[in-house]
Amino acid sequence: MSDMILSCRQLSKQYQDGSQITPVLKQVDLSIVSGEAVAIVGSSGSGKSTLLHLLGGLDRPNSGEVILDGQSLFSLPERKIARLRNQQLGFVYQFHHLLGEFTAEENVAMPQFIAGVPRKQALLQARELLERVGLSHRLKNRPAEMSGGERQRTAIARALVNHPKVILADEPTGNLDSQTTDAVYDLLLELNQERQMAFVVVTHDRQLAHRFDRILTMADGRLQDVGAEASL
Repeated sequence: MSDMILSCRQLSKQYQDGSQITPVLKQVDLSIVSGEAVAIVGSSGSGKSTLLHLLGGLDRPNSGEVILDGQSLFSLPERKIARLRNQQLGFVYQFHHLLGEFTAEENVAMPQFIAGVPRKQALLQARELLERVGLSHRLKNRPAEMSGGERQRTAIARALVNHPKVILADEPTGNLDSQTTDAVYDLLLELNQERQMAFVVVTHDRQLAHRFDRILTMADGRLQDVGAEASL
């Protein structure tokens, strides 16, 4: 782990409702290197999800910058941000956001369809990934026909299909039972080791956070690096 893949500098975000201004992030600095697994913990409303959205180019900061693979993200036009997001980032959310009318393999292949990969090639990669996450028997099933854990594993496979350099996951097991949660985190960390892509995971579970290389705590809009061994 030596190459910087994602960073932000002096990142600030505030929301305004009429005359009321609410600061959410306050001059956050963060650097992630290739292959690193980072957990971000903190209380509800502390700014964890906002930070993840900014790192992924899903929202714009009021000030500061995000550097993804050597490029200043918000200096680019929206079309190029979207392309970089599709090619370099994978997203996993608390709610799987699978498309109900499509099968598991079609959902996983969707980022490749968007990138213009031929359908046959995209579906082949989707099938290989679904097999890797233990869902080779669910290729033709739609989300409503799968369990919560199966849907989330499908979402993880979708995040991987374009071979991103960074996976951003926002409470990826927030709706799952403890046994399924452990299985999903086992999978995420195995994939992190196998593929040497960086993982940045927001979680409320401080015990799970200790399984990551590094733990960051978000409090009052500021980010603190507490390492991997510090007591939370």
